[in-house]
Amino acid sequence: MNILMVGDVYGEPGRAAITKLLPRLRQEHAIDCCVVNVENAAGGFGVTPQIARQILAAGADVMTSGNHIWDKKEVVEYIVKENLLLRPANFPAGTPGVGHVTVKCGPHKVGVVNLMGRVFMLPIDCPFRKADELAAELRRETPIVLVDMHAEATSESLAMGWYLDGRVSAVVGTHRHVQTADERVLPGGTAYITDLGLTGPTDGVIGVDRDQIIQRFLYQMPLRFETAKGPAALHGAVIVVEPDTGRASSIRRLSVPA
Repeated sequence: MNILMVGDVYGEPGRAAITKLLPRLRQEHAIDCCVVNVENAAGGFGVTPQIARQILAAGADVMTSGNHIWDKKEVVEYIVKENLLLRPANFPAGTPGVGHVTVKCGPHKVGVVNLMGRVFMLPIDCPFRKADELAAELRRETPIVLVDMHAEATSESLAMGWYLDGRVSAVVGTHRHVQTADERVLPGGTAYITDLGLTGPTDGVIGVDRDQIIQRFLYQMPLRFETAKGPAALHGAVIVVEPDTGRASSIRRLSVPA
């Protein structure tokens, strides 16, 4: 089974890259299931219902998110109704929406979990204990379980990879917007990469206009960030999973210019 997991879609350039490239990539790599992180899809801050529908129409099966999920107030009503848009599962009980879902991809069921780290981020519930709970729950339905670990600290992502090795099919990182070169299949059969990277403008600084970011570093004054202009690319990874066992056999980074 071939799975495509796509890193944070950032602004209009990221949405355009998804619309242009995702149908082609699904065909080229014979993708059975596609998971896309959309938490920066609306100008870098959150996602709207209209954008979510656009990304589903382009070929995403499930959408994940992170700390910007609530930036657009209109998403709250949508996320309650649409379980294909996940928010981090380790938000406190009673938070709108869901943090995991099982979807049918061809003849197979695939479980998807969205977690968020706590180091340098919000003081939400423990992602490791929530991972224990959900990995066990989803594996009663399917051996194929994918985890988006939305985290700031690389150590927290890597720890989650080792923690879940052998219990899930893949642990992939998002949030940092820089693709890492540490993809591997861990000894227990879990595909891992610290960060899938950014789907969006390549000539900015993690999606933002580079001159604005430089000015921020120089003078430490607040300003309203704008999405960078120029060329864009889609970043992610293709993971091959044995559907009967859920074990990954390979993971390969993707960096595709739009």
